[in-house]
Amino acid sequence: MDIRKVKKLIELLEESGIAEIEITEGEEAVRISRYPANTMVAAPQMAHYPMQQPAPANPSPEPAAPAAEPAAPAREPEEEGHVVTSPMVGTFYAAPAPGASPFVQIGDRIKAGDTLCIVEAMKMMNPIEADVDGVVKSIRVQNGEPVEYGQVLFVIDQRAGS
Repeated sequence: MDIRKVKKLIELLEESGIAEIEITEGEEAVRISRYPANTMVAAPQMAHYPMQQPAPANPSPEPAAPAAEPAAPAREPEEEGHVVTSPMVGTFYAAPAPGASPFVQIGDRIKAGDTLCIVEAMKMMNPIEADVDGVVKSIRVQNGEPVEYGQVLFVIDQRAGS
């Protein structure tokens, strides 16, 4: 890959809010990250597998229930507020190191740009920052859990942020 292209990618990374960029041209690949890694070896691309939906409950042989008894959804009820989702598949970490205090807890007042958590993907630690001011209303993932692309990590109450 041409060094001028690499320099242009570095400039793009510095000018934008992107944490990491990876470009592949034919058999050549380059990854540029704002954050240091222990080893910078070209790694194979991680496959993205969509999250499997829960299997529907077995239909009952009885006639349909009256409208007064709607089917209970398997998911948590939607909370009102600004949602922060995972930008990648990886592992969720609530704190900067094992045994350290978490970046945020429920009820914490946050500002846009504050680090909320880290998502580790392919040995790269990617800080996830708040994009709005507010108060952390809920944290939807436990420390060390795997997360999917687009999965809700946090719900932020923006009304309480002012």
